[in-house]
Amino acid sequence: MMPPRIIHFQIYMQNQPNTPTISSDSLNRRFSVAPMMDWTDRHCRAFHRLITRHSVLYTEMVTTGALIFGDRDRHLKFNAEEHPVALQLGGSDPAHLAECSKMAEDYGYDEVNLNVGCPSDRVQNNMIGACLMAHPQLVADCLHQMQQQVNIPVTVKHRLGIDDMDSYEELHNFVDVVRQSGCQTFIVHARKAILQGLSPKENRDIPPLKYEWVYRLKEEFPQLEILINGGIKSVAETEVHLASTDGVMVGREAYQNPYQMMKDIDRICYGDDSPVASRHDILRSYLPYIESQLAEGTYLGHITRHILGLFHAQKGGRQFRRHLSENAHKAGSGIEVVEQAMSLVPEQE
Repeated sequence: MMPPRIIHFQIYMQNQPNTPTISSDSLNRRFSVAPMMDWTDRHCRAFHRLITRHSVLYTEMVTTGALIFGDRDRHLKFNAEEHPVALQLGGSDPAHLAECSKMAEDYGYDEVNLNVGCPSDRVQNNMIGACLMAHPQLVADCLHQMQQQVNIPVTVKHRLGIDDMDSYEELHNFVDVVRQSGCQTFIVHARKAILQGLSPKENRDIPPLKYEWVYRLKEEFPQLEILINGGIKSVAETEVHLASTDGVMVGREAYQNPYQMMKDIDRICYGDDSPVASRHDILRSYLPYIESQLAEGTYLGHITRHILGLFHAQKGGRQFRRHLSENAHKAGSGIEVVEQAMSLVPEQE
């Protein structure tokens, strides 16, 4: 028999108002949380889903090799409460990507996305990520074969360009070639990637943002769904971008300051006027999930690292973060560590 809190978690998720019903032709990407390596795992997504009911949540990038030759279940399992959820794949072999797309559909993902934006030298050596921008026809071939295997949407996330291939004309050509695969959704990180000389971390900040290029793509390809990503830090900025694009994808700010970034998104992007839960109530609703994962042998620190930013800039927020950071990693740490951390933050009236 399940502990009462686990039952409560399931009831809480099932009874949330306006729970989205997903089908292959109705995925609403007005707002989404970006795929982020080492961050957007299933524990993170379960937490984010308690803040926003409608946003599309993306997995970390999973390579085709990890699925074909590795522990498929470990990489693909997710919680039903995460819907709508998309799997991001890394690879460049059309047959392998098609095979892994079918796995994604079989596991119940609502979308599969091809990574053409990661600048890591580790993936470049395997023709994965941003280096594929130099090969638009190969990207088109990959996306075409992926679409042939599944009935769920197949999308692509890419940069403005790479290294010296960084003119708007080259970006336009990339989109023009790739769209002939049948792909309709382009998620554009509004920076180019510098593949030689900058680390992946530096590639998130140093190349300048060119939002106007993404707006121009939408003007010149009005039939495509164009989403914008990169450096977006507030709801106000989100609303500005939505005036010129079909959707906004946010990465680091959604992870590091999740409540402030996402608490109003359902109302603004999806017309859902349901009352917004407080930070404390969100964490209380997450406790049953934590307990269920601990019961399966999950290490507490693997879960709590995703909630460190919940009380960002709040009185007691630093103490909350410090308590979790200092205690969640200890052997035998349980739910009481989270409850003690939460008690350090005064509740807002």
